[in-house]
Amino acid sequence: MGDAVVERVKSGRRPVFIYLTAGDHGRDSVYWQQREYAALQSTRVALGAAPETIARCDTAQVAAHAIARCTLGLSVSYFLRLPDGNRNGAGFRRNRFESLRKLRTDRIAAITTVDGSTRYTDWQDLRVTVGALVGQATDSSSAVEMVLHTTDPSVRINPHDHYDHRMAGKLVEGLLRANGWSGRYYIGYALATRAPNRTSVQRQEKLIVFSEYDREMMRMNHSWSAYREHPEFYSECMQRTYARSVRSASVATHR
Repeated sequence: MGDAVVERVKSGRRPVFIYLTAGDHGRDSVYWQQREYAALQSTRVALGAAPETIARCDTAQVAAHAIARCTLGLSVSYFLRLPDGNRNGAGFRRNRFESLRKLRTDRIAAITTVDGSTRYTDWQDLRVTVGALVGQATDSSSAVEMVLHTTDPSVRINPHDHYDHRMAGKLVEGLLRANGWSGRYYIGYALATRAPNRTSVQRQEKLIVFSEYDREMMRMNHSWSAYREHPEFYSECMQRTYARSVRSASVATHR
């Protein structure tokens, strides 16, 4: 979605990022903390901010939960730090095999953040919290409509995706239905199977955002490069972005 972020920033939109999981892959805090830092540096590039621009981070209290919050330029990033559910949603031993998939299907009674800062008692608790974050980010005085961007929850349209991505889509789908908000659903891991559809400018926008994240990960550990793990896949992704616009869970347009 990197090119979509860049283009919306250029059009005057204020981006707010909500990261549901720590993306920890069952590893220790050094790894997921570096992912947060790398994500913020990627955001800085997307905003066109100067290299010396520093994120200001604190803790927000939202719906009785402590959530890490970082402000960088006009952007705000929230890191909920829920455990990575693994690609199949089974979770990892380090985090008691908890996952978003299990929470949504009531296979676990609750889910605890990887840093132990808070605990969500059920799927509804998580959805209410994310809804509150979105509500806080909405500027009622603005003439620009707020749009939620996420991975497509449809297995038919977006097959073979990571279950954390799918659960993020399902959570947003519920918020759109409940609040009448507008959304935009993106193809995830199946992206490389689609035909290239980005212009040279859009490819460059996508590349600089991704490259900054990858560069920061490698500064900590060269083996943490996403590109080096799957170079062909990520090269294909730079040439493609597929999304559909939705409102209240009803399909409006495809692109």
